[in-house]
Amino acid sequence: MFGLPLAFATPWLLTALIGLPVLWLLLRAVPPAPIRRRFPGVILLLGLKDDESVMDRTPWWLLLLRMLIVACAIIALAGPVLNPEAQTKSDRPLLVLLDGSWASAASWREQSDFLVATLEEADRQGRSAAILQVTDPQEISFLPAAIWASRVPEFTPNAWRPSKPEVDAVLDALSDTEFDALWVSDGLAYDGRDALLVALEGAGDVQVLQDIGAVVALINLELKDGELVVTSRSSGTVSAPHAVQIIGKDPTGVDRVFAKGSLSYDSNTAEASFSLPAELRGRVSRVTLEGVNSAGAVYLTDDSIRRREVALITPNSAREGLELLSPTHYLKQALIETADILEGALPDILPANPDVIILADVANIAPSEKSDLLNWVEGGGLLLRFAGPQLAASDLSRTTEDPLMPVRLRAGGRSVGGAMSWGEPKALAPFHIDSPFAGLSIPEDLRVTAQVVAQPDPNLAERVLAELSDGTPLVTRKEVEQGQVVLFHVTANAEWSDVPLSGLFVQMLDRLAVISASGSNETASMKGTIWQPIQVLNGQGRLSDGQTLPGVDGVALLDRATGPELRPGLYQNGKNSFARNAVKPDEDLSAFEWPARVSVTGFEKPSTVDLKWILLVAALVLLVLDTLASLFLSGRLRGIGATAALLVGLMTPNVSDAQELSPNELTDEIALAYVLTGDRTVDEVSYAGLYGLSDVLYLRTSVEPVNPIGVNLESDELAFFPFLYWPMTASQPMPSAQAMEKLNAYLRSGGMILFDTRDSDVARFGGSSPTGKRLQEIAGGLTIPALEPIPSDHVLTRTFYLLQDFPGRYASREVWVEAAPPDAEQVEGMPFRNLNDGVTPVIIGGNDWASAWATNTTGVHLFPVGRGVTGERQRELAYRFGVNLIMHVLTGNYKSDQVHVPALLDRLGQ
Repeated sequence: MFGLPLAFATPWLLTALIGLPVLWLLLRAVPPAPIRRRFPGVILLLGLKDDESVMDRTPWWLLLLRMLIVACAIIALAGPVLNPEAQTKSDRPLLVLLDGSWASAASWREQSDFLVATLEEADRQGRSAAILQVTDPQEISFLPAAIWASRVPEFTPNAWRPSKPEVDAVLDALSDTEFDALWVSDGLAYDGRDALLVALEGAGDVQVLQDIGAVVALINLELKDGELVVTSRSSGTVSAPHAVQIIGKDPTGVDRVFAKGSLSYDSNTAEASFSLPAELRGRVSRVTLEGVNSAGAVYLTDDSIRRREVALITPNSAREGLELLSPTHYLKQALIETADILEGALPDILPANPDVIILADVANIAPSEKSDLLNWVEGGGLLLRFAGPQLAASDLSRTTEDPLMPVRLRAGGRSVGGAMSWGEPKALAPFHIDSPFAGLSIPEDLRVTAQVVAQPDPNLAERVLAELSDGTPLVTRKEVEQGQVVLFHVTANAEWSDVPLSGLFVQMLDRLAVISASGSNETASMKGTIWQPIQVLNGQGRLSDGQTLPGVDGVALLDRATGPELRPGLYQNGKNSFARNAVKPDEDLSAFEWPARVSVTGFEKPSTVDLKWILLVAALVLLVLDTLASLFLSGRLRGIGATAALLVGLMTPNVSDAQELSPNELTDEIALAYVLTGDRTVDEVSYAGLYGLSDVLYLRTSVEPVNPIGVNLESDELAFFPFLYWPMTASQPMPSAQAMEKLNAYLRSGGMILFDTRDSDVARFGGSSPTGKRLQEIAGGLTIPALEPIPSDHVLTRTFYLLQDFPGRYASREVWVEAAPPDAEQVEGMPFRNLNDGVTPVIIGGNDWASAWATNTTGVHLFPVGRGVTGERQRELAYRFGVNLIMHVLTGNYKSDQVHVPALLDRLGQ
């Protein structure tokens, strides 16, 4: 009628508006009109006025107000909606299908808001609904749409993408019932999506909701040439770069951002390099895309980026001066860029607990060292051995298998021209598919001229990692509990083969996890191991404790797709860690191409406005106005207004408490004062510090100070204050000559000034800091006696508390006071000297005492001091120093009179 698009969820409630005329008549009749009778005695009441009055008739405007209240309530209960969506009416239920993967997490809040609005609209149409999540399929249950609208916050994205078994479970859950589908898609292609679309279209109309932005994820973090290289991939075009940050733990275990960078995408791929010291690189725990809340935007790290510690042990008869013939020369060249190399004797190396120990042609090991080395291997160490003349000539592992050798060896070895001549040097055979070296390219010119030969054994075949073209083992390995022993049947130098001269040698060491721990992630080394989840990721990229989850087989951890049984996170086996991230480096992140027949929209919320709550609030406001109007007409509003004014007055803070007292009032009260520096922040800290100290004095002593007072040296009288706290700032102005004279008079009359440079460097009065230099400039115009660090028997150490340290927010022990007289001597039997009876006029320090004392008006500390229990103890000592300081100011050196106790006792005895 008025051109406004308006709809009602329950229009039949509007029939209640017919009863408004009846309500009008009822309200007109209440209260009933009084009967008018003339009474002569009423003349006596003329001029009197009642505080409360009752009208004989309700005013028309009050009746109209009450009618408006009832009308608002009726219309609100009818469920009015402004700008309703022009949707096609459907009698079919609505099925909301959520992909629910990590790829949906970035826009999950927008999805939830849209779903709530859509389900509320479906409820207004009287439709039932159901919600089904592909990554967590459950039985479909069609209920009133309003129930599912209230349960939308219960759904969260999972840290894995839909898999084929989960899609099959969803297809099985879809019955022959007809329904319309609202598919909330993550935008990525996956197996079974086409079949799912066909099934939904067979049940009714299908509408797709999908974020128009591309999905981004971190797919790899690797160590290249000493730098961490982060790789990211997107499902589409990304115009703006993404900020990426490297996060790790500091020595206290707190997460810190070690480095930040930017990822600019080119052909859906982006890389960023970070150069970090080895110490920081070993502490890196994860990489994140800043501002993207999804498991795909988090990349957890494991042992693969940690710099390994490799110990090289050589035989005692190593030839000096022949560098290229050294058993460890080529090993050092292969490891020096990527590992920390340790060299020394075996007893010195084992306590360092390196990741790898390499024995280059070491045949004989002392029994005690052998036992320790075996324990190290059993605890998870990798022992890598190389053959050589000494190993070939020894009788090691001839008859029985040595626990520190993977196989038994034949005597003498094998070489060209020897008793077991080959005829020609042998090449390497292609690596077996189960070998950790599988896939490595073997140079064609690589030859082996000599080796140690393994004894035939039933378990020899399963321990061979590499062999020559004639089937002779070249590299063998044996697992020893959690560790392993690997033997190269050739030397570590080029004396027996060309292997150490080739790039293949470096690749083989890497696969064996000698260069980096990445080699430990190979399938061969993961067989038969169980990995316990330590922390797992949810769909929005947050870490949670995973130690309550069951362990996962090592091979499954590498190859199986993530899901409810295998969640992305950090897994551990012994001292080894492995990170299974939400996205693998080779995972496909292609966007799904929807057919043209499918309607795809974004997550823009419907423009409909629910007027129900607006009208209910309006009715409530009108009801309050009605109540106030009724009180006004009855004359009761005046008393209520006075009460409200009184409450407001009581709640208003009394600003006079914060104002300075007059000089006459200061003669009767004790006030701690501070020097105004002109820096508002410093002055506020000074006020809060002395306020907190005043509270402590009030609670612990008989001193009851009033609120602290800021003193202007140029204009205020100082004689009223026994104590001044003067914080130093580098920019505060120099006092004038008159102010200097006033300060000198104040010090001569017994006042005390606590100079605080607030820099924790008070040696030589803080001369090395800007505030210390400013103090020196100001102190040059003051008459300050000779100073010394507080001696252990100074009165300040015992005026109230027994103290030896005087910390504030800092804990420097250099606090300076007036020096003791030269003739001060310690009386026999007393723990301190007979000092003078005056009060030290100045105290100089830099511990920032005001920050340690500072509290607000409710007693809450404003600044941290130290950490944990140690910090609270330091704050307590700061308060005790403040109490001793004020007691010293107020009482002088009365404690020093204890030196006269022996003389007094003698007189009393006489």
